Amino acid sequence: MVAALYAALAIYDHYIFSTALSKLVYLLLKIMPILTVVFVAMSLLNLFFRPSKVNNLLGRDSGLKGWIITLAGGMLSAGPIYLWYSLLQDLREKGMRDSLIVAFLYARAIKIPLIPVMVYYFGWTFTVMLCLYLAIVSVLSGLVVERLEMKG
Repeated sequence: MVAALYAALAIYDHYIFSTALSKLVYLLLKIMPILTVVFVAMSLLNLFFRPSKVNNLLGRDSGLKGWIITLAGGMLSAGPIYLWYSLLQDLREKGMRDSLIVAFLYARAIKIPLIPVMVYYFGWTFTVMLCLYLAIVSVLSGLVVERLEMKG
């Protein structure tokens, strides 16, 4: 349907068509690296991690190990968040707790490549305190979701 709309636009106004097409290509080139990473991660996940393994690492009984894996994954993840939704859904279907998904999404606010820039502008104390705060609040948010799920 989108291709038909582009074709109709090309016939109606070639300038708008070429502008829209160039923006589409730019967007695809921009998200392609992270999309590739997500699809490779999903493929490896399906290849190597059976539901029992995911359940062990990120399930109900994962404990501190699950929180550490989740926080590290959230901090290391890059690109637009919507590209990670399918991977998180796949992990959820294999047994990942919703509380860990919440923590992962919140921990994405800590951007490791940007820490040197933050230190430059705000200093070490501010940067360390902010990162600790974000990590702690991501865990607390996950625990709140877990508590709400128990009540529901």
